[in-house]
Amino acid sequence: MTSPLRIAVLASGRGSNLQAIMDAIAAGTLDAQVVGVFSDRRRAPVLERAERAGIRAVAVQPRRFPDRQSYEAELFARIDATEPDLIVCAGYMRLLGAATVNAHAGHIVNIHPSLLPAHKGLHTHQQALDAGACEHGASVHYVTAELDGGPVISQACVPIEPGDDAESLAARVLLREHPLLVATLRLFAARRVELQEATVFIDARPLHAPMKLDSDNNLHPRRLTTI
Repeated sequence: MTSPLRIAVLASGRGSNLQAIMDAIAAGTLDAQVVGVFSDRRRAPVLERAERAGIRAVAVQPRRFPDRQSYEAELFARIDATEPDLIVCAGYMRLLGAATVNAHAGHIVNIHPSLLPAHKGLHTHQQALDAGACEHGASVHYVTAELDGGPVISQACVPIEPGDDAESLAARVLLREHPLLVATLRLFAARRVELQEATVFIDARPLHAPMKLDSDNNLHPRRLTTI
């Protein structure tokens, strides 16, 4: 029997994805423990959510450090002290440096509001609308030093409807983003997913396309090949 997945959450904003994780743990549908919540903003609402839940909440402010390297060294020293199995970037609004990412390779994931590799960076909902896309969504991917460029594990698709604006599209994506993150974390909790040399492996087999979240909030590999 595996022990609960130890999750450290790194976030800058409201913490709605953190709440989804905590709700799933409380409901018994995710075998995990949030061992700490970390932010670059002292007054980030995500820290308040963590404190209310009795979870360690830590703010490390970049402006107190002379450069990104020293900031990240302090931040990740705090994170590493909680001994997480997985670090989840859930609305963390800063790009991590190569040294930090390489030191934690295969142990940091991010949830991004687009169907990567499309629409990296900020304002993804408006990007999708401006591009005339017919669908949008969210992706969970491994973090690399490239902005939103790491191997994609899973995705949830949302159709773009006539009359959508960035706000309405963002609201519908968020409704799929939360179950996508929780479903993906279940795979990690079951020790079913890992990264090997820039390739995602599910059940020790390479994943050649991101898993898709179905209407029942389950993930299914689309194409697996034997080694």
